[in-house]
Amino acid sequence: MQILQNLKKELKKLIFAYRFMRIVQLPYGSFGAGGNLSDAAIDPKSLNQIVQFLSRTERGRLALAAKQPIGKIDLQQLHQLPTNTLGYIYADHMIRNGLTPPPVREHTPDTYRYLFNYVMETHDIWHVVTGSNTDKAGEIQVETFSLTQFYPARFWVILLAKNFLKTAIEDMDLCSQHMEAFVRGWIMGQQAQPLFGVPWNTLWEKPLDEIRAQLNIRPYLGSEIEAAIKWQGEEITAKSELVGVK
Repeated sequence: MQILQNLKKELKKLIFAYRFMRIVQLPYGSFGAGGNLSDAAIDPKSLNQIVQFLSRTERGRLALAAKQPIGKIDLQQLHQLPTNTLGYIYADHMIRNGLTPPPVREHTPDTYRYLFNYVMETHDIWHVVTGSNTDKAGEIQVETFSLTQFYPARFWVILLAKNFLKTAIEDMDLCSQHMEAFVRGWIMGQQAQPLFGVPWNTLWEKPLDEIRAQLNIRPYLGSEIEAAIKWQGEEITAKSELVGVK
């Protein structure tokens, strides 16, 4: 019996490793097979921990109970709103980057499926409210922010691990930018109020700055912290050259 259990554990590890190597080939911001990989890693205990974490606030508890999708998003309609509103800035972000809103999700009683759908629906909204670009560093920043907000969800750890492996293989020249984005996303996510359950579809007409202030989302962390997370590699290289270090 113990041998069979051990074999099942090893098989699960192999499946996980195979799926992970597949998603490494995907772009930085692509979820792609991430859902399937997360499915392979999830277990009842982990899901229960996530639910407990998200239930810390009344807003989170209500969202988990209702499991309501955001619904249809009309970009052209939102783009007619005042330029300082969440709706306009979100629509402009989507249109400029050639993105389309996520498909309308049906109500599901399954907690894990609801959470996965919620992430798909809100990912680009979180890009906007956190001031995260759609470049490689921006994806890492919003994923790290999301990890703090959904801790201990394996999904975000998987995406970050995939992106840092891609950095090591393909983009070492961007390593410092990616590390800065990681640290900024982590600090910003720790400082912000819990975002899970925020009724974004009722906030389209509200100024983005007001939303950020209410939720304590600070894309700029202040001069002292920003200076601390800035990589000093160029300075070190210059000093090394002065003393003849090759």
